[in-house]
Amino acid sequence: MSEQRFLILGSRGMLGRNLLEESEKRGVEAIGLDLPEFDVTNRLNCEDTLLTIRPNVVINCAAYTDVNRAEAERQQAFLVNAVGAGHVARACRAAEAHCIYLSTDYVFDGTKADPYVEDDPPCPVNAYGASKLAGEHRTMAEALHWTVVRTSWLYGAGGRNFVRAILDQGRRVGSLQVVCDQVGAPTYTRDLAAALLEIALRRLHGIVHITNEGFCSWYEFACAIVELAGLHDVRVCPIASADYPSPARRPANSRLLDTRARARGIAPRPHWRDALARYLEEINQSESNKKNGPEV
Repeated sequence: MSEQRFLILGSRGMLGRNLLEESEKRGVEAIGLDLPEFDVTNRLNCEDTLLTIRPNVVINCAAYTDVNRAEAERQQAFLVNAVGAGHVARACRAAEAHCIYLSTDYVFDGTKADPYVEDDPPCPVNAYGASKLAGEHRTMAEALHWTVVRTSWLYGAGGRNFVRAILDQGRRVGSLQVVCDQVGAPTYTRDLAAALLEIALRRLHGIVHITNEGFCSWYEFACAIVELAGLHDVRVCPIASADYPSPARRPANSRLLDTRARARGIAPRPHWRDALARYLEEINQSESNKKNGPEV
């Protein structure tokens, strides 16, 4: 295989960090960029940077991800997730790079009874999902070679996520209320990063779904977090979405089926419970290292 050079945008986020680590593990040269030195909303910055670096593949993880705040900051969400995605895709065309855009289960309305496949018609129910769908369209329109990767319920080291929130709140108050009528696949960024590297190396084209195997409700996910973390005194109570009002609507069904990835030889990701156990071990190891200090 010829020499590879990947560019990771949004490299300081959970997924971006894992992509840099996975690239190093596989011996792939990867350059990571993030704010403030790189801004997807600056068209000239995008083009100048890509034409200077000349990557083979660009993985665009830069995103506005605050689902609730996007309802009030719709313009900003679209500026980053849609307009910015278009800038990156256009710069990829100029630099002759393959463009990979990270999208979301929230492009669907959640009314389907079965898991969503790649060809199901999107119909987002919140501003965040609409902005990501617009980003998909701009990526497909502007890039010559592209992949749209939809995923769901991400968590990992180096960022705010549901697992950390459950651990922190459970230890602090001892009782949690978690919605039980929204289902999806919790996805560990380390597992997603490994799949993305495979997609990048193979230059897969089209829309692809990637999540950890299996599915659960947010309530079931919270129960597993508490159980596997050994927080036996923490009580988790199921509630309906209607009893937990938030600015943004969420789809009731966020399950994604990875039909194209499997057909093209991308192995299924491990089950979400296996992934959660590994992430909790990662947290424990990190906290232990901080407590003990660096080795001398």
